Amino acid sequence: MTALVAAPMSAGGADANAPTDDLTQVELVWIEKRTEHWIRFGRDVGEQILDRRRRIVFFAPGAVFALVRWASNDYGTIFSRLDIVRAVRSGEAFQTHPTVMPGGAILLRANGWPDVERVLQIIDAVEAVGIDPVDAAPDHWRHVHNRLAAGETPRAYTLARHRAFGMRREIGV
Repeated sequence: MTALVAAPMSAGGADANAPTDDLTQVELVWIEKRTEHWIRFGRDVGEQILDRRRRIVFFAPGAVFALVRWASNDYGTIFSRLDIVRAVRSGEAFQTHPTVMPGGAILLRANGWPDVERVLQIIDAVEAVGIDPVDAAPDHWRHVHNRLAAGETPRAYTLARHRAFGMRREIGV
């Protein structure tokens, strides 16, 4: 058994000293050009390497991360999905999710490569204005999910929206 390698956690609502039992575990698999799972953004607090193709990353309660899962066969892509998830605290309600234990609060779900690619572009746009997607308002990711599900264009996440989210967070709203 490989030991958990912990790394300090910075801002973003997650606690680096959270008990291991309270951590959300995400199993990642990388079999080149067959099955590829990766974290697009997120601040993990540790990692456990299982073998050369599999590892588990750990997220503290409250941490937000984007998990991308992709698979193909000899004929091309057969599955692609992107989920933006908030790690939950012990006893908090959550949705189950493949490869995420125990599960999490799903803020956004995109299925199929066209939708996944669109969400990746939206994440890139958030980064382009100088905001780490981890720090973006969770409501923004819900908004993006709902707009894409309705076939509409989501509003851009701007510095002004981010400042407003920070102010609401400061006063506890």
